[in-house]
Amino acid sequence: MTFLKSSLRNNIAKLNIFAFLKMTLFPMAVITLFWKDHIGLSLTEILVLQGLFSLASVMMEYPSGYVSDRLGYRAALLIASLFGIMGWTAYFYADSFASVLMAELLLGICYAFISGSDSALLFESLHTDQREDQYARYDGRMTSWGQTGEAAGALFAGMMYAASPLLPFAMQIGIWVLAFGICLTLHESPADQGPAIQSHLSEAVSVCRYVWHEKPAIRLTILFGTLLGLASFYTVWMIQPFMQQCRVPLAWFGPIWAGANLTIAACSLLSHRFQYYLGIRGMCILFIILIVTAYSGLGFTAGLGSFAFYYLLTAMRGLQGPMIRHRLQQASARRNRASIQSLHSLSFRVGFIVTGPLIGMTADSWGLDGAFLLLAVAFAIVLPPTAKKFLALTAR
Repeated sequence: MTFLKSSLRNNIAKLNIFAFLKMTLFPMAVITLFWKDHIGLSLTEILVLQGLFSLASVMMEYPSGYVSDRLGYRAALLIASLFGIMGWTAYFYADSFASVLMAELLLGICYAFISGSDSALLFESLHTDQREDQYARYDGRMTSWGQTGEAAGALFAGMMYAASPLLPFAMQIGIWVLAFGICLTLHESPADQGPAIQSHLSEAVSVCRYVWHEKPAIRLTILFGTLLGLASFYTVWMIQPFMQQCRVPLAWFGPIWAGANLTIAACSLLSHRFQYYLGIRGMCILFIILIVTAYSGLGFTAGLGSFAFYYLLTAMRGLQGPMIRHRLQQASARRNRASIQSLHSLSFRVGFIVTGPLIGMTADSWGLDGAFLLLAVAFAIVLPPTAKKFLALTAR
């Protein structure tokens, strides 16, 4: 038992390293430019592409979470790493919408297997050491490591892309080989000694029924977290053409992207402290203010420094992630922990599939400023009543 505790305690440091590697995405700071200028995609096609990426994630999201709960979190992360290697390798042969889609589908499967597995293994590792009450703090640290990794990858992305459009993708393959090696050293948490499963299909359906029908507090937490996730996600694909439109020099793209991810990292580390001082209600109010202010600022300004409004969304993303995940972990058990986290991710992916292409078409038709202002109004209308319901059921 002492050896098991020691092994699982070591998981925490290894999961931080894995988070750093999985988010060290060298192409991300310039990938919209790669799609537009190298492949020839329109903004509508880009958001359709991301919608299809989300569709692939949706198709694998809950099955991968369920498999992770049954097969093991370590095994799920190893499978994810293999798909990550294949996905980024496929980009070397991408020259059309279809070939980019193939690469994105492989990466969608990769991230579906990660979804819920790393955070579930973190919680179980803390639980074995009787420190699960500190989950939000350690989740914030893991998120911070991840965003620091993305910042590191983005720092020189513009110069790498200028040297060769495929250089960032070559570096990415090496990163996932390292990630696979880290996953090999992880230790699995003990399986739940519950009743034997007669049918995996009926068990999977029962978890869905538990989340969406029997536990309204979990359902509202997932819904509110989905809206917050979407608020920070649209701009990931819109901020690069916005900066291009504002004549931001290409050499700035990497450092700006790095700054955004360092903002997420810092706010993830501080999330539990903000929650301590503001409470859940204060955090929800802060989220709404940051989202509406950010989109209004992006819509009404178009100067060299207007991208700074994007940092308000990245700050919100860093603050809300540990809080939402902790509440879901508290409502979960070993037998459904990754499954519930995957259902949260599935809800987010479905939301993006439905709305992402519409936002892309709005940006192509009305311009980026029109799309940003539409999002400001939409979130100002939708978030307050959702937050009120979330607080009524969970902030007790």
